[in-house]
Amino acid sequence: MPQTHNELDGPYQQLFEHLSLTLAPEQLMTSEAQTLAYGTDASFYRLIPQLVVKVNTLEQLQLVMASCANLQLPYTFRAAGTSLSGQAISDSVLILLSDDWRSHQILDNGNKISLQPGVIGADANRYLAPFQRKIGPDPASINACKIGGIAANNASGMCCGTAQNSYHTMASITLVLTDGTVLNTGDPQSVAAFKQSHASLLEQLSELAQTTQQNTALADKIRHKYRLKNTTGYSLNALVDFTDPFDILQHLMIGSEGTLAFIAELTYNTVVEHPHKASTLLVFENSDVACKAVEVLAKQAVAAVELMDGRALASVANQAGMPKFIADLDNQACALLVETRGSQADELSQLCQQVMDSLRNFPRVGEVAFTTKSSETAALWAIRKGMFPAVGAVRETGTTVIIEDVAFPVERLANGVNELQALFTKHGYHEAIIFGHALAGNLHFVFTQGFEDPDEVARYGRFMDEVSQLVAVKYQGSLKAEHGTGRNMAPFVELEWGAEGIALMQQIKQLFDPQGLLNPGVILNDDSQAHLANLKPMPAADDLVDKCIECGFCEPVCPSGSLSLSPRQRIVLYRELSELRRTGDKPLRLAELEKDFKYQGVDTCAAVGLCADRCPVGINTGDLVRKLREKHYAKHQNIARWTAEHFSSVATMTRLGLGTAELGHKILGDKALGAISKGITKVSAGKVPTWNPSFPRRAKYQPPQARFHKQKVVYIPSCASRTMAPPADAIDPRPLLEVTCSVLEKAGYEVLIPGNGDELCCGMPYHSKGMFDLASSKSQQLEDAIWQLSEHGRWPVLMDTSPCAKRSKEQFERDLDIHEPIGFIHQHALDKLEIAQLDEPVMLHLTCSSRRMDMHDPLLSIAKRCAKQAILPEHIYCCGWAGDKGFTTPELNQAALAPLKAQVPEGCTRGYSNSRTCEIGLSQHSGVVYQSILYLVDEVSL
Repeated sequence: MPQTHNELDGPYQQLFEHLSLTLAPEQLMTSEAQTLAYGTDASFYRLIPQLVVKVNTLEQLQLVMASCANLQLPYTFRAAGTSLSGQAISDSVLILLSDDWRSHQILDNGNKISLQPGVIGADANRYLAPFQRKIGPDPASINACKIGGIAANNASGMCCGTAQNSYHTMASITLVLTDGTVLNTGDPQSVAAFKQSHASLLEQLSELAQTTQQNTALADKIRHKYRLKNTTGYSLNALVDFTDPFDILQHLMIGSEGTLAFIAELTYNTVVEHPHKASTLLVFENSDVACKAVEVLAKQAVAAVELMDGRALASVANQAGMPKFIADLDNQACALLVETRGSQADELSQLCQQVMDSLRNFPRVGEVAFTTKSSETAALWAIRKGMFPAVGAVRETGTTVIIEDVAFPVERLANGVNELQALFTKHGYHEAIIFGHALAGNLHFVFTQGFEDPDEVARYGRFMDEVSQLVAVKYQGSLKAEHGTGRNMAPFVELEWGAEGIALMQQIKQLFDPQGLLNPGVILNDDSQAHLANLKPMPAADDLVDKCIECGFCEPVCPSGSLSLSPRQRIVLYRELSELRRTGDKPLRLAELEKDFKYQGVDTCAAVGLCADRCPVGINTGDLVRKLREKHYAKHQNIARWTAEHFSSVATMTRLGLGTAELGHKILGDKALGAISKGITKVSAGKVPTWNPSFPRRAKYQPPQARFHKQKVVYIPSCASRTMAPPADAIDPRPLLEVTCSVLEKAGYEVLIPGNGDELCCGMPYHSKGMFDLASSKSQQLEDAIWQLSEHGRWPVLMDTSPCAKRSKEQFERDLDIHEPIGFIHQHALDKLEIAQLDEPVMLHLTCSSRRMDMHDPLLSIAKRCAKQAILPEHIYCCGWAGDKGFTTPELNQAALAPLKAQVPEGCTRGYSNSRTCEIGLSQHSGVVYQSILYLVDEVSL
């Protein structure tokens, strides 16, 4: 769909026209829907950019920076937008990184790793896992946040402390300065050239460091501040830790939040990822006792100590899997979650014993003993990780969740906890909870806040004034420990650092950004009320999504994010639409947004629910989209009802259509049929899909004669596999039904197939369009048939397409053992088959439904048993076919699979999955024919 371009004012229109000469139209976004969607990060602030620019290369970035400088237009860099302090938003030019910024290189046998800024933190650790290494920073958002943001905010985390953050583990950095110069501090030639071109800058940095080190009082204050976790202001410790100007320069960039330069690449010194871990939960009578225990634990070999106050424990007490005693604790209780790590099991056991011996004089009111079982440690850490979403889930509609992070000297931690709790009570934040990284004296406090009422804004202002005095003045702590200064602490930087400290920071800013164009208002801000301006509205929209806190954790797994909108952005726009409808204001603006949202929000949503698995409060944005589709498809109810009641006729017509296309292909060939098909698609306004060589042939639905075996299985061929045979160039041309029966026969199963199979459907095609009653009736019909055929649940049930199996497992009320191919083969058949491994690589695709059923490891297990090499490509969580979207909205499938083809190794000719429709798009966009995993299993089974 072509991008909408809104006319801009003055220099912004000049910028747009200039960039349009080089950049593709889809890289320049000016429509209100797009700028509003990208004017949102995880903070409680909102600014709407005039122009959003998506850059693919370093050269494009330099072009945009130079163009903005020529026109004196401020600009802001953005990676994942998970930042909590408003540092990834702009009311001017917002520069986004495309997916082309996620290259990596493993160095020195895993001891180092070079990462582009678009690499997600968890992916970096996945690359390092074979070497038993990881990057030092481990923020809670590591599954969504990107290296650019991790470095720019000096993010740390639960086990990182201060020793393993980006500042301390950086080996080298590549920067783009405001004048367009690229500096790679790890490249001697780049360093030598920079010495010549920027001698004055280097000299001034050396002078700043020398002056700072000679100011004993200031230098001591800086060292004290960075003994704690501290991300308030610039990294002034660079001026006392180093004398070499290049060391100073690169360390100033860490935590600079895009206000000094652009971080184009970062090379980390990696840290050990110990193979053996153990965790324990220790609950003390109050925070005084717990904090004294922290001082003792700080002297032990512990990897993490997480503190949780009584209110925090109460917020998760009733969740599944919580230890029963938590519900009986009072608000005075305080818990420590302790993790130890070791390279050997016996070493770990000794460490655990040492920890418990050190705490023998600290009585506990409850505990969970040290455990090394992964399921049990995961349950313990779920307590800690569930606290932020627990507050978000109970907040009133219209309010937002605010999470702040401060640091106290560890020896004053108990006082800090008690006085923060007193401030919560004083200002009426009775739901507020405290948890944090106790070894670093780092406390997070979470509370809910509304900004619609001026009195509420004033209350928040008074509260923050007192918090800043308590932390920065009374206890000389950090107002920002790991979330970055951003906008909400910028007015308090001078309070924490004093006149000399803020003067140093202003000099640093002037050295690197003399025009003041890089992310203005962030870190340094002369407006003492800036933290109370540009507050994000959170109007009620729908109960399904009102709990969204706009964190962006959902975005990495969304197949439409690079095409239209992510789940977070859909909710942002839907909230705006709901507010415009409620007020009745600006009808023209409402109409324009509704038009844009129809395509970007509704039509291009795959609605597969992967977002719910990543969402801290479990929101499935697909549920909202299906609800909206219900209204759109209401006019088609009669046709849909006829198809549901005559499903076998629909199957027959589908086979007829596929047969006609197959005949046309034989007569006309690829090129001619493709051209004719494109014309028909255009004339039909997209209702008739465009044929391509990956399209299926007509399948013949002929259930084979069952052979008697002691073990039986009910096999339900999906409507897709009943009608769609493999494409003409498939290695194995047999219909899936035949292949499945062959596998089951080899495994010793008698196959039971419903006699009225062509009438059966799980209801998914109707459910995805919001036709919930029809979907339920088809599901019920299928359940009844399976119940009878399985002898009331005696025999397992295999559905050959994963989405059908997942929906049936969720919808069926009777006790039936439902499987999709991966799960059934792994659990019931693999050990019964004699396998001769295929001596060639195979591509794999884990469908979104299988992913949500936790089939990742079973798929790899089957593939590695059957083939010499199995490749599960990265950055593809859903193929975007989404039922019939691949036919009706093919650009969604194309966008979702954009990273696929480049990951197919040379010589690979096979791909395997477990959804017939998904396999069409996978084949089209990879150059490899994908078929069901059952084809692979059957081929290698003797």
